[in-house]
Amino acid sequence: MLECATQRRCTRRRFLASLLGSTLLATACARQPATPSVLPTAAPRPTFTVTTLTPSSSAAGTVRAYTLEARETELTLGSFRVRTFTYDGQLPGPELRVREGETLRVTFTNRLPEPTTIHWHGIPVPNAMDGVPDVTQPAIAPGATFTYEFPVPVAGTYFYHTHVGLQLDRGLAGALIVEPRQESLSYDREVTLVLDDWLDGIDGTPEQALRRLASAGHGAHGSMPMQPGMGTMPGMGMPGMGAMPGMRSGGEPAESEPDLVYPLYLVMGQPPDTPFEFSGKRGEVLRLRLINAASATIFRVVLVGHRLEVVQADGQPVEPLEGDVLRIGMGERYDVLVRLDNPGVWPLVAWVEGTSKATRAILRYEGNTGTPPPTSARPQELGGELLHALRFRTAIPGTAAAPDIERTLVLSGGMGQYVWTIDGQAYPQAEPIQIPLGRRVRFRLQNMTMMPHPMHLHGHFFRVDDAVHGPLRDTVLVEPMQEVTIDWLADNPGRWAFHCHHLYHQETGMMRIIEIA
Repeated sequence: MLECATQRRCTRRRFLASLLGSTLLATACARQPATPSVLPTAAPRPTFTVTTLTPSSSAAGTVRAYTLEARETELTLGSFRVRTFTYDGQLPGPELRVREGETLRVTFTNRLPEPTTIHWHGIPVPNAMDGVPDVTQPAIAPGATFTYEFPVPVAGTYFYHTHVGLQLDRGLAGALIVEPRQESLSYDREVTLVLDDWLDGIDGTPEQALRRLASAGHGAHGSMPMQPGMGTMPGMGMPGMGAMPGMRSGGEPAESEPDLVYPLYLVMGQPPDTPFEFSGKRGEVLRLRLINAASATIFRVVLVGHRLEVVQADGQPVEPLEGDVLRIGMGERYDVLVRLDNPGVWPLVAWVEGTSKATRAILRYEGNTGTPPPTSARPQELGGELLHALRFRTAIPGTAAAPDIERTLVLSGGMGQYVWTIDGQAYPQAEPIQIPLGRRVRFRLQNMTMMPHPMHLHGHFFRVDDAVHGPLRDTVLVEPMQEVTIDWLADNPGRWAFHCHHLYHQETGMMRIIEIA
């Protein structure tokens, strides 16, 4: 049963250099219809004037064309039979592949009983193709067709998903893999693993889950008590913040108890009792593309009997780093190399942070017919060396340069009233943030809550914490009572969402629109 925690207690190098600018590389988230918000006090979203553009095909490159359909589908998830939303009747949706420099064309038809869109998570697309309803395009009506078409400028591991209401907490997500013109990594085979949390059709709907969160009792663990107006104070800094939960004070991020404990967790659409299997041969190097498409869950991932070597974060190269367990927040992606030097049948375990729950997939060495070990116990690898976002360094360093604009953004809110804000303003009532085109920007993200927030910027990459050596990301976990800086170049004009990729935090206010012109 779903529980509320309150109730429970190369070419690429040239492209990146031009995309972010050499100076930024330096400085450089029974069904009921989904609604924008289910909070009783929420005001209706304003109506924006949007222009839907029809992009032209790339004159020089190949057009990679797909058709995609969103529709209601009955799925078997272990012992459960559910009716939910999917792309092409699959969970996750079909994996889309395109080569760096090609144009991606997706002719999308909405067969759902409600409007929807597609957002291309992590790809710096033209603004009209970004898929945010009432911001970059009108939501696509039931029965209507819309063509998404844009050049794909940079290789990496990405994913696509809806950006309407709480639809993401159904089955509307799939992998988007952009292959490089020339592969720099050495490996023998690869597998994509999409992680997810699931409640739809098992314990009500996502809308009902949000209602429960909104009415679950006040004074919950998610909020640090604040004085009135505290969340709107710029430039906040508190002596001794490094001792607060979630802060990095030479140690590792603490496990955070989630808002929601789901009845089911999935790898490639499969629960742990009927796990997804993948294979390899002894002596091979396996590339795992790990995508966290969950709505409200941070996972800690281990491959029992093996070490993990992270080589890319959010699709962008990092200095290789080995460890035993990888922490992956909502919206984040990591590419991992694994040396297959321990034959057998081994579980890849995605442990739900802050709980005793997990899901799994199975690595089976070719020729092994044994039964995988049980996952009832916590794998010992979870106590090993932790790989997390703030340990990585970019493989494409920049040169230091001062930002043109610096701004502190305070993340506030809590489990008590279940309203989450940026600078004390809750979307959609929040004022847009105006940034002139071409400016170098530094955001100081100060998390004044007791919950982690995976913050996602549309249309751009940013550098985390270190303008020279910080990894290029599009999503970063900001720990409780912690500050993270991100440096980015405002070189993609339009209206862009900046939000927490915890879906329930986003939907109750933690989102701002950044206007670049």
